[in-house]
Amino acid sequence: MPTLTASVHQFHAEAHVLSGDIRTPIKQKIEKHARVALKDERGGHLTRLVEDASIEGLVRFRAGHTRVSGGESEKAKQLPEEHGFVTLSTSVAEGLNIFEILIADRVVSQVATDHPLKKGHVPHVTFLGTKFENLKVCGFPVKFTLDLEVCGDRDPEDKPYLTNKKFLGRIQKQVEKVAGCGFLPQKMKQQYDDRCREIAGLLSKDPGGRKVTCSLVKEIVVEDEGQIPGLRTVENVLFVPHFGAVSFGEVEVGLEPNTESNEFRRPAPDSYNGHYPEEMSNYFEVTMLNMELGCVGDASLKGVQTRTNGQTTP
Repeated sequence: MPTLTASVHQFHAEAHVLSGDIRTPIKQKIEKHARVALKDERGGHLTRLVEDASIEGLVRFRAGHTRVSGGESEKAKQLPEEHGFVTLSTSVAEGLNIFEILIADRVVSQVATDHPLKKGHVPHVTFLGTKFENLKVCGFPVKFTLDLEVCGDRDPEDKPYLTNKKFLGRIQKQVEKVAGCGFLPQKMKQQYDDRCREIAGLLSKDPGGRKVTCSLVKEIVVEDEGQIPGLRTVENVLFVPHFGAVSFGEVEVGLEPNTESNEFRRPAPDSYNGHYPEEMSNYFEVTMLNMELGCVGDASLKGVQTRTNGQTTP
């Protein structure tokens, strides 16, 4: 029976509650609040708590909790082709308030990966635990329909998610619909145009792209939305004139060079051609609120973010 000691895994996980830039009515860069990170072969469990954070009263949260952990799965002893090394990243914002317009009792981002002991360069991924609790815009409740299986199943041949044409085709429709909606602020429109090009490149005959962005949110419904002048929604994006646009539940899926250990310090290829490049690690980054705001307050903000990746060798 194979044992976990035959393999070495680099655990990578990071989480933070809030970051970004405010340009008006004040100029202030927001460093990553409650940031915590795990980057080593030992794994472990790290936590952080920040209370009563406020950026001049404009953006604030009552409490922010972050956690990251990594360790060996007991299931790997019996099922080495399904389980191996588990990494978990969690970020929680409680009492979130953005310019008195968007508020939420609780927002949770959580992503976990399980790299199997055998053929385990590409992990299983789950977003269980991710949720919005009592989020409101202008005082009106917002309901979300989530797709926690947006990435689909891990490829049994250990190929990266970026080579899965079904996955790419599905999110291409979502991203193109948002990009073409006609009401996004320019900065967010540019983000979605770039995402369209990234997906198109990965679907081409000679893929060389390293990432795509999709969303856990399938639908947004705002109660009594007619009471909010000019409110528009499309897929996972909500837009309110004089406030800005919020993209909810974003997931960036990608490959990146692993440079945490000498074992992996090799040049990254321009294209993986459908096969797993051993010097690359798969990552999943969840951003629950990606905000491009203007008028009432001009700002670019990212809220409640988690990230996991890692690599097993051999």
